Amino acid sequence: MSIDWSQLALPVMQAPMLICSSLELVIASCRAGIIGAFPTGNPRGDQSFESWLSAIRDAEAESLDRGERFAPFCVNLLASRAIDQQTRADRLATCRKAKVPLILTNLGDPRAEVEAAHEWGGIVFHDVTTMKFAEKAIASGVDGLMLVGGGAGGHAGTLNPFSFLPQVRRMFDGTIMLAGGIADGNGIAAALALGADLVVMGTRFIATKESGTFDAHKQMLVDARAEDVLFTDAIAGMPASFLRPSMIANGLDPDNLPLPKGMHSPDLPNGLRAWKNIWSGGHSTGLVDDVPSVAELVDRLGAEFAAARDPRDWRAALARSLT
Repeated sequence: MSIDWSQLALPVMQAPMLICSSLELVIASCRAGIIGAFPTGNPRGDQSFESWLSAIRDAEAESLDRGERFAPFCVNLLASRAIDQQTRADRLATCRKAKVPLILTNLGDPRAEVEAAHEWGGIVFHDVTTMKFAEKAIASGVDGLMLVGGGAGGHAGTLNPFSFLPQVRRMFDGTIMLAGGIADGNGIAAALALGADLVVMGTRFIATKESGTFDAHKQMLVDARAEDVLFTDAIAGMPASFLRPSMIANGLDPDNLPLPKGMHSPDLPNGLRAWKNIWSGGHSTGLVDDVPSVAELVDRLGAEFAAARDPRDWRAALARSLT
């Protein structure tokens, strides 16, 4: 595959998040040396999926011409009942034209995406939350998996990464990304020790200057704690993590939410919508204390990762904690 991993400063991907993963956030992430990612549904108005890809490629060329770093980027080809096969095929054709280096798929069988991406030198990751889904994705021939564990923001799983990741690693030699509750350099180091190759951070990158969400959402993450995160199917019609304060601000009782009408079909009053009105966040919101630029945040993560505790020093660390 023709992916230049040497452009990575850290083994991190900024998660592809609805609304939050703006074009500015993706480009800033790539320039800072981490994978910038976005879902295909984010370009709106006079923007298009193709225009975003062109802008990213232009930014990449500018950075490389100046001798600066530009990490690979990732497109999340969202799948749902609302996306027909023709739209899915058109989006894949657009990825082929731009030679998108990394594709993230979710739901369904990704064989078509794998076959297409391999033709242009791209690689495909599949988003999974259970062992069953991991086994199916591996059988489909994906290059990598994104394991979404308990505590992740947005659509998340419930499995503890300390058991989920090692079990998947026993049966899969490909690239594994771990998502869920990671927001600092120690978390990156811990994920790699478990057997991950990359980590995915969403909540931490929502609270950045380049994020496309509302300033009030960013401040809510700064103010919130892990117990302010509610995992429920009432807001999006599928189990996902949302912030209790955003529910209350919109007149909802987090402890008495309306039951969804069906899969992807919540029953919210007054035109309220997941992501737009009811905001997401994961357990790592308790580690979010500010709203830095992406460059500042990646520099901080790098310093934390470099200083992360070496497991060989556990005796010295234990002695210090007991004095």
